[in-house]
Amino acid sequence: MSWSIERKHDHVAVVTMNTNKVNAQNATFFDDLHAAFDRLETEFDDCAVVLTGTGKVFSAGLDLDHHFAMFARQNIKEIDDWFAAYRATNLRLFTYPRPTVAAINGHAYAGGFITAIGCDYRIAAQGDLQFALNEVQIGVPMPAVYCEIIKYAIGTQAAAETILFGQVCDLAAASRLGVVQKTAVADQLLDAAIAWAANVPPDCFTAYAFSKRALQATTMAAIDSAARLDLDFLSRGMSHPQSLQANARRYRELKGRDINWTLPE
Repeated sequence: MSWSIERKHDHVAVVTMNTNKVNAQNATFFDDLHAAFDRLETEFDDCAVVLTGTGKVFSAGLDLDHHFAMFARQNIKEIDDWFAAYRATNLRLFTYPRPTVAAINGHAYAGGFITAIGCDYRIAAQGDLQFALNEVQIGVPMPAVYCEIIKYAIGTQAAAETILFGQVCDLAAASRLGVVQKTAVADQLLDAAIAWAANVPPDCFTAYAFSKRALQATTMAAIDSAARLDLDFLSRGMSHPQSLQANARRYRELKGRDINWTLPE
């Protein structure tokens, strides 16, 4: 099922991610994101965007069954090709020229955390939400491109803390770190996000697009400079024997079952 898009205000479109129950990120999720933004650019070109999920999870991040098995195959070209598509997905969201507001309805882990902070503003539902950049803690190197996006969103010190140590944050901690900028009662979350997105009317979108591009200029330059680091080392780090052992260990801990792929000898 493709993501739903509804005009909830004269110039705000609400995009609801619904690829799977927890919006685990895989090829289908990435295709759904691009399809949704293709529609936003044509059918909703006068709208700011509110991005949200369903249930208790905003997005659980990478689909571990799919990605851990791919890393274990140690096919560098396969991982490089996958990452190029993944990178393009997040950069499309990060650089989208119209206002983007994340209405964080539930937990946001790893890639789901990155999806949230790829938006220009973030409002979370009040409650027992969890946030974590736990890539390192499951044996996955954090791509340089995402390090730059995270630094842009929450600053270098907070980025280093969340990336390197991967601690699970509650809503209060996420707010202190700047991951969440505003909270709302759960049943008022969408209304709050729509109201914030509506602050920029369509006749100001050109000014918004330029200003956003200018704000992101140094980050985009850093992303371009860091591209070689990802190209030269990322796939090798993801498929390194130590990383694969960490993947398997954390999979067993998180899923409560054995891995369904073969580790290299």
